[in-house]
Amino acid sequence: MAPAASDRTPPAFAGHVFADPALLAQALTHRSAGSPNNERLEFLGDALVNQFVAEALYRHWPKADEGALTRARAELVRESALAGIARWLDIGPRLVMGPGEMKTGGHRRDSILADAVEAIVAAIYLDGGFDACRAAVLPWFAPLIAALPPPNKVGKDAKTRLQEWLQGRQQPLPVYALLHEGGEDHARIFSVSCSLASPALRTEGEGSSRRAAEQVAAGAMLELLEST
Repeated sequence: MAPAASDRTPPAFAGHVFADPALLAQALTHRSAGSPNNERLEFLGDALVNQFVAEALYRHWPKADEGALTRARAELVRESALAGIARWLDIGPRLVMGPGEMKTGGHRRDSILADAVEAIVAAIYLDGGFDACRAAVLPWFAPLIAALPPPNKVGKDAKTRLQEWLQGRQQPLPVYALLHEGGEDHARIFSVSCSLASPALRTEGEGSSRRAAEQVAAGAMLELLEST
């Protein structure tokens, strides 16, 4: 039986010192470990994350229209982005899960990590109030906001942007090829190449799916093209 979350979580976490450590413990408890768990906190945290990110984008891009702001917010609050924040905060090893989820690597799964981030946001809000929560959470998103492409390019994935770059110069479209597929069933890794005929260039990318690997390879190709 897994130890209770309150026995293994510190009162300070993710930029906030918890007056009530039980809130943090609940935020880090997956439903597979029983009750109380983080499902209700996740619901509240989702709304808070959307509000904080919307405000940050509004200030970051004072001239962007509603469409660009909406697309950017969707990019920043999507599952993979929140899972990246969870990994940066090292949330995975702190999660309390049932034996089945532990065995299948649930602490590494994007969906579970993203839910935990939202639950932690709610726990901070309930523990310290709106201003304390905002102050703790905004720095998590600051690097992601700074790395956003220009407003007119937000929401377009790397493959789409690469295709538009090539079409705008009347160049042949890229060819993607699967190089390798391996790993355990719950943690597959795909390696893909992206090749251009003109100019003759080739990049590679890895991801948890073939599509994700293609996006990484396309992003690498864009960087290569824009740096030459």
